[in-house]
Amino acid sequence: MSERKVLNKYYPPDFDPSKIPKLKLPKDRQYVVRLMAPFNMRCKTCGEYIYKGKKFNARKETVQNEVYLGLPIFRFYIKCTRCLAEITFKTDPENTDYTMEHGATRNFQAEKLLEEEEKRVQKEREEEELNNPMKVLENRTKDSKLEMEVLENLQELKELNQRQANVDFESMLKQYKDYEEERKRRELEEDEKEMKAMLEQAQSRRFLEDSDSDEEADKVPSRSVPKMKPTDILQEDMEPQSKKLKTESWEKSVGKLNSKSQLAGLVTVKKQTPSSAAANGVEKQTTSLSSGRQRILRPLRCLPGAARGRRGDGAGEQRLHGALRRPAGGSRFPGPR
Repeated sequence: MSERKVLNKYYPPDFDPSKIPKLKLPKDRQYVVRLMAPFNMRCKTCGEYIYKGKKFNARKETVQNEVYLGLPIFRFYIKCTRCLAEITFKTDPENTDYTMEHGATRNFQAEKLLEEEEKRVQKEREEEELNNPMKVLENRTKDSKLEMEVLENLQELKELNQRQANVDFESMLKQYKDYEEERKRRELEEDEKEMKAMLEQAQSRRFLEDSDSDEEADKVPSRSVPKMKPTDILQEDMEPQSKKLKTESWEKSVGKLNSKSQLAGLVTVKKQTPSSAAANGVEKQTTSLSSGRQRILRPLRCLPGAARGRRGDGAGEQRLHGALRRPAGGSRFPGPR
């Protein structure tokens, strides 16, 4: 099977191109092309606006007997999107543009015509000045005179507006200048006040800090080192130095534990009368004697009966009790018989 897409096809040796019949087509034949509207236009039949860039399936043909510098001119046929009226326009290679021919009017055509007219007048003037130097001088004189007239008219309009408005621009400028100076002066004053207030605040804060430090220094008492005697070492508790340091740090951080109760100041001690004081003394003396007697009798009870007395029936113990019951001023032991 041979290839379908090939560059060179087979021509037999007896091929004669003159025998091939030529296709006779009319010169003004039309082609269907897809294009966009080259400018804004309005349909004359229904008044529909057709904007630039709208797409159409148009028919294209070559214009007969119209050529610009060997370039052919083409004509396009489109239909209105609303009433289907036929609209035609053709190319303009001279101005690199398109020209409306039939069925619609081009929008902004007046502005385009005005620009074209200005260009035409300017071109004619340049051609005229090129060959006539006196014409150049006349044109310059006319231009200067026209400029002077325009300036005079502008000045008259300004004076008329000033007369109607009755506004003194000089006084307005002066007032504005005074206002600006006053505003700047006020801003400087406010800045100075703020600086003074900040300085006073800083000084007062520093003064308060200094006064607080002085008060703390006055409150801290000077620790006087007590004079020690040689015998004080025997009375002190020989505690290790590390324990003393720990105790001091604890007292600084938490506080010293007071042995007295917090409500000790609220309790009043009752004063004793002389009679109650004597009674208390007698009771204390009796209590001390009884306790001493018990201390003496406790070891005697542990001894056998022969050792406690000559008789084992407790006679010696009774005599000892009698001796202890004697008053404090008398003798504890009986005298010689």
